[in-house]
Amino acid sequence: MTAIIEFQTNPSKYRHWKINYDGPIANLIMDVDEDGGLFDGYQLKLNSYDLGVDIELADVVQRMRFEHPEVKVVIMQSGKDRVFCAGANIRMLGSAQHSHKVNFCKFTNETRNTFEAAEEDSGQKYIAAIKGACAGGGYELALACNHIMLTDDSSSSVSLPEVPLLAVLPGTGGLTRVTDKRKVRRDRADIFCSMEEGIKGKRAKEWRLVDEVIPNSKFDETVQLRAREFAAASAKADVAQGIALGPLDKTISDDGSLSYSLVEVALNRDKRTATITLSGPKGDAPVDMSAFEAEGDQAYLLKLARELDDAILHLRLNEKEAGLLVFRTQGDPALFAAHEALLAANTDHWLANEVRQYWKRILKRVDVTSRSMMALIEHGSCFVGVLAELLFAVDRSYMMEDEFDGDNRHMATVTLTDANFGPYPMGNGLTRLQTRFLGEPEQVDIAKAKIGEALEAKDADAIGLVTMILDDIDWEDEIRIFAEERASFSPDAMTGMEANLRFAGPETMETRIFGRLTAWQNWIFIRPNAVGKTGALQRYGTGVRGDFNMERV
Repeated sequence: MTAIIEFQTNPSKYRHWKINYDGPIANLIMDVDEDGGLFDGYQLKLNSYDLGVDIELADVVQRMRFEHPEVKVVIMQSGKDRVFCAGANIRMLGSAQHSHKVNFCKFTNETRNTFEAAEEDSGQKYIAAIKGACAGGGYELALACNHIMLTDDSSSSVSLPEVPLLAVLPGTGGLTRVTDKRKVRRDRADIFCSMEEGIKGKRAKEWRLVDEVIPNSKFDETVQLRAREFAAASAKADVAQGIALGPLDKTISDDGSLSYSLVEVALNRDKRTATITLSGPKGDAPVDMSAFEAEGDQAYLLKLARELDDAILHLRLNEKEAGLLVFRTQGDPALFAAHEALLAANTDHWLANEVRQYWKRILKRVDVTSRSMMALIEHGSCFVGVLAELLFAVDRSYMMEDEFDGDNRHMATVTLTDANFGPYPMGNGLTRLQTRFLGEPEQVDIAKAKIGEALEAKDADAIGLVTMILDDIDWEDEIRIFAEERASFSPDAMTGMEANLRFAGPETMETRIFGRLTAWQNWIFIRPNAVGKTGALQRYGTGVRGDFNMERV
């Protein structure tokens, strides 16, 4: 069995990133350890990266939101001479399993989306300070920043050379951000993405590929000056101190099941299912945000979020044959509603905002997870507010109707709150209920009128909140039939079907990034032109170009 990929880390374990804090400014330095690859068989030369590098980046971005809320501007820069970042490591891409490549691209997209949204969500603006070559995924790191500064010298350039060099695409949103975010003219983008050498200096600014071009002699000074200007202009409130994010309480059993303090993942490898059970709070909500802040990373909604996030990532990368994820909850709906209400009533408090923004990111991670998903609304459950969002994120939901023989838990209910009508939009910019009722928008208003009501099965079904309600006689058989049916279908067909069905409504940059990743990059990564024995990824660095089948299909 291959080694388990662990997504939990902390600054004491970093091998690839360094960070120093100077009041409202954070200097984030990419200094990749060549010998620190996640797997054997390649070196991370020229600040190239693999999943391990990105796991550290995701961690530091998250910690800046919670542990260093005083930060208003982050300067992303290189610790190497004459190179900013060479992008994803080609040897890793050439040798990795197809599933790892696709999951790697998805995780890097999510990480870039996180720091790209940090200015809007948390008041933390990211500057890319580029000295040296900035190629492929390296430029994609810069593209996700809010402001790009390029030094004007003979060697510093930006490029997306995947098409001419590797026979693949800039898979972390590069093409989409060039056109949709940077709004580069189509013909210029065509030239840019066909060039191995990239574009330098004033031409890069003229083409909108960067925001500023600075003489090399003044570059470092100007970057720090610009960061100070941005920090001074920031509307982000001053926060004296954040909270520490400690290690998760997590164990993995011999059969692969996971156990956290609030989340349980029961794995059935024979049936290719993983059942994720989220526990409601055991105690009353904190009386105010001061009490919530005092609980630190043990505050219920933050702790639950961190554990669920880790569980989803673990299943994606380590249990790739678990094709059906089943979501359950157990707990007191009223207690959960009280915990959520505290955050909803204090959205101007930095920590309440960060926890809510974190839940938004987790729910988006669920949306783009390439697994079939179902939810079971059983007696004793607490699908309230943000947890009820899971019901609208999954492919199907089944709810217990009436009493079940021998089951003494409280009746199954669904309780909507304000959380279901705005704070947690999908990548398409709509809420999950708006997406669910795209053809019946009046149903959203009907649902909104039910805020705060504990809806039992018939009422939840009547307004379209669940797929099916089942009594004691039919419950087990219907659930078993659905799970067996899903396990019998082609996982490739399921991935395509589900990705198409989940994102009805308007297109956004985010939906295009993930849609193109799922369709085009997924397909390209199995084509011999890229990954065959004579393909471009295998021959990269040998001096011999890829041998391409020139049919257009």
